[in-house]
Amino acid sequence: MRQKPSTTSLLVLALASTFSASIYAADIKVGVAEALSGGAAQYGISIRNGFQLAADEINAAGGINGNKLQLVIEDEQGKKEEAINVFKKLIFQDKVLMVFGPTLSNSAQAADPIAQAAKTVAFGTSNTADGITSIGDYVFRNSVTEADVLPETLKMAVKKSGIKKVAVMYGNDDVFTKSGYDNFKKALEDLKIPVTTTETFAKGDVDFKAQLTKIKAGNPDAIVLSALLAEGAPIMVQARQIGLNLPFIGGNGMNSVKVFDLARDKADGLYVGSPWSASNTSAENSKFVKAYSDKYKSAPDQFAAQSYDALYITTQALKQIKLSGDLTADRSAVRDALPKVKWTGATGAFQFRRASDHAGKPAGYDAQQIPIVSVTKSGQFVIEK
Repeated sequence: MRQKPSTTSLLVLALASTFSASIYAADIKVGVAEALSGGAAQYGISIRNGFQLAADEINAAGGINGNKLQLVIEDEQGKKEEAINVFKKLIFQDKVLMVFGPTLSNSAQAADPIAQAAKTVAFGTSNTADGITSIGDYVFRNSVTEADVLPETLKMAVKKSGIKKVAVMYGNDDVFTKSGYDNFKKALEDLKIPVTTTETFAKGDVDFKAQLTKIKAGNPDAIVLSALLAEGAPIMVQARQIGLNLPFIGGNGMNSVKVFDLARDKADGLYVGSPWSASNTSAENSKFVKAYSDKYKSAPDQFAAQSYDALYITTQALKQIKLSGDLTADRSAVRDALPKVKWTGATGAFQFRRASDHAGKPAGYDAQQIPIVSVTKSGQFVIEK
């Protein structure tokens, strides 16, 4: 006669079953450190939305090898010290598998060394300044560098607008805007385009009339602008107010639909380059634009598209590895799997390329993508060819 299982046996079986389920259906925690408040929030909120949309889709489709993705989202406020604090919290306290972010290159320069020292992948989706991936071999980005994009933007603007000479404006207190200036300067020298005037500004400035008046006196054909939106949009508005109705040639920081909210009818004539454009009608981008617009009731921008693709790129890497539960080993496995990923998403065909190392240090990985150049016309970005 069969004996009834004892209460203890049933408890052991229940615990074993729960333990087994926890192994095979555990959440995969990834950190998201973005500027959700402060001056950079116009980028950070779009980035968070792109991640959330991708996570929802990936989880609805069965997750990663049966495991769900869990986003651990923190606000780093667009500040270097906060980015450092958030990275430490995510890596050491929350024990995430990897970290996405931070939003600005300034913050990445400060926080990415924390991840590198902890042998945890830091994956930037909006950092384009020079030198970010030279921090180390755990640093990745799918945001195409200013060095790759700005020469192409400049060439297209020259071709379309017959530009012979330019004035330059840039933020001189920010890693990103200074890097943009350096790359614009080199591209202008390579194209042998003379610079009539070079003017600077700082984060938080609101009155640019003095610099723009000097620029106007030089009679340039266009203004090359390395700025974040908070300063860049008012610069465009104030330029039009003093009669500088010239094309602007901007960097990554100006490539957002938010420019139409901030500069309104003064936003026309801005050239920007990026692998992503709202006007790109590929199947992958059309799907993304519709899904984003349906979910958030607003149009996506480049920053949302790049974070959306970044989570799918990471998902392809995670599908190729078997997570062991040993966090150190699993973090290393993610680092090893990511460089092999090739993916076609909202931003087009993507793969990583190894960054140049510095002084023999192992470098991280940059994006290998072809930029699309667009110009603003009547409240939208129009692809130039």
